[in-house]
Amino acid sequence: MESSKIFKITVILLLVLTNIGCDQVSKKVVRENLKYHDRIEVGTDKLILIKVENDGAMLGLGQNLSPFLKKILLQGIPLIFLIGMLAYILFTSGLDKLFIIGLTFIIGGGIGNMIDRVLYGSVTDFMLIDFGFVRTGIFNAADVSVMIGTGIILLHTFTAESE
Repeated sequence: MESSKIFKITVILLLVLTNIGCDQVSKKVVRENLKYHDRIEVGTDKLILIKVENDGAMLGLGQNLSPFLKKILLQGIPLIFLIGMLAYILFTSGLDKLFIIGLTFIIGGGIGNMIDRVLYGSVTDFMLIDFGFVRTGIFNAADVSVMIGTGIILLHTFTAESE
């Protein structure tokens, strides 16, 4: 295998692993240091740490599904997509670097939450942003990775179309 392909694969895997690592370390700290529904204001009252376990998908969707359907819909299908996306960016030549970086963030975040689902049966969420007029749901570092990756891909898409 030529050195440029090895370099590409190495960088992609490092970006994915960095996203997974940041997510898992932050969740470990939260699991070990916060009790459920503890509320800690960081700096101001705009960023709040509050530990919850989400056994559904985004915003708790699907948490009332049977265990079998949860395994299929929240573990099986996402795992297939994550592996497919990773294989796509690893082995497809000619992809734009910004697009690849965006996908590495999405894949890393997806795997981070997948690890929680498999090991703990739920995903640890712990951050909340509250500006009064705008308030997020409770989220985690993996969710941030997915949102950053999505933003990067959108930026790539809009800048590529304007060229």
